[in-house]
Amino acid sequence: MSRQPLGAQISQMLKDRGVDTIFGIPGVHNVELYRGIEQAGITHVLARHEQGAGFMADGYARATGKPGVAYVITGPGLTNILTPLGQAYSDSVPILTISSCLDETSARRGQLHQMRDQRAAAETVCAWSEEARTASAAYALIDRAFDQFASARKRPCHMQVSIDTLGAVADAAPQPPATRPGLPAASHDDVYDVVAAVLAAERPLFVFGGGAVAGAAAIPDLLRQTGAASIVTYAARGVVPGDAPLYFGSTLARPDSADIAAQADLVIAVGTTLSEVDLWRPTLGHTAPMIRVDIDPEVFTGMGPQDRAILADAGAFLKAMTIAIPARTADQPPKWDAATVARKRAAWRAEVDAERPGIGAVCDALRAVLPNDTMIYSDMTQFAYGAKEIWDMPRPGHWHHPYGFGTLGYALPAAIGGAVARKSQPTLAIAGDYGLQYTIQELGTAVELGLPLPILVWDNGKLGEIEDSMVRSQIAPNAVVARNPDFLALAKAYGAGAIEPGSLQDLQQAVLDAFKADTPTLIRVTPDIPG
Repeated sequence: MSRQPLGAQISQMLKDRGVDTIFGIPGVHNVELYRGIEQAGITHVLARHEQGAGFMADGYARATGKPGVAYVITGPGLTNILTPLGQAYSDSVPILTISSCLDETSARRGQLHQMRDQRAAAETVCAWSEEARTASAAYALIDRAFDQFASARKRPCHMQVSIDTLGAVADAAPQPPATRPGLPAASHDDVYDVVAAVLAAERPLFVFGGGAVAGAAAIPDLLRQTGAASIVTYAARGVVPGDAPLYFGSTLARPDSADIAAQADLVIAVGTTLSEVDLWRPTLGHTAPMIRVDIDPEVFTGMGPQDRAILADAGAFLKAMTIAIPARTADQPPKWDAATVARKRAAWRAEVDAERPGIGAVCDALRAVLPNDTMIYSDMTQFAYGAKEIWDMPRPGHWHHPYGFGTLGYALPAAIGGAVARKSQPTLAIAGDYGLQYTIQELGTAVELGLPLPILVWDNGKLGEIEDSMVRSQIAPNAVVARNPDFLALAKAYGAGAIEPGSLQDLQQAVLDAFKADTPTLIRVTPDIPG
């Protein structure tokens, strides 16, 4: 069947490029995209809202490292998925969204799903947004997206195809290229120059970001070989073992972490943008020279004359450093005081416990029983804000959060995407009572799929973080309390399990039981849960 409608050819092309799952919602405008899904052997996950489909594709991509793919309709289908695409853009997640579009919009008005400029709307939150007017253009754009995912900072892409073009018979797509372009690599001289600078420094400090996850296996040896201290962004938790003696944790957002940076005589920032949502202050706080290693040249803006920028894949660079370090330095004496580091971490933990009572105890209880390969997806909720600072992950790339864009409603659908990708491995969703209601309808998808997914709902009955912000700003709290549904009854109405543990021990058992269930389980937890 070399000639078929283009919609069917697109699904086959995606299958040939390794796509096994598509998230989306069919409609009259994109029905041709659904013609070839089953024929291609691709699984389609039916979301309840395009926002859910986008977050599912995000969760799938973060779990697998492969692109997440979503099919949506013209107009509102695309606008509904823009929030997930914005989240994926800020967090470097590869998503390919394929939408239909109207055949002609310049001379006609009042058409179903009509927008003034649909392509341009998507461009605001994507690496690119293009319209394919022919089958060959559609095939070229799909391969362009896969090339970009392989060779640059991963960001979402959008392609739209007109309704008539999707239905027109077309030749089959070309076979996948034998190879894709690779990520930029550092030169031999760059690697050896950085090694020399780190070994010459009295107090080197590594700052690892999410881009360092790919090189996590090399990091423990690198720290031992150099005697350097380390601190990580939230996205990089797990790249440094939690018990490493010179590890300051995921505490960049603590205001006095600037004092730590100021003590360093060399800072090596690897795979991190050092953005506002990493630091919550204008600068890291260092005065020493900084070496930045990143695949995105944008992050080098504003560097000083004493700094050095290296455009390279962070993971490969870290591995190269451990190889380049001379054997005689394999047991470099620590250049920071481990006792001082431990005291600082203990003080920061006490601060988090005081700022967010009850969260630390729940974190400790969960961390004690969760399997090491548990993948966690969290929402914008106070529980996650506290956990990100005190929960040392046993492995990298296993806690996902809407960091940059900061959207509510992420956790549940993203966890569904992750659970679909990791069928035999444990996945946990953590959401607040308010954020859960943005995408609660996706519980229907989780039930439909029979996912053994525990959904922990941190229910403080209000927008707690916003209330605290108002109080700090000397504003009388306003519009921060909303009537919640009976979450347990709502979950049962969808066909899910539901439980409210009476103690931390009961919570531990509830989560473990949920991993073994044949349906998702909503677990309601309040800040006053007994220990």
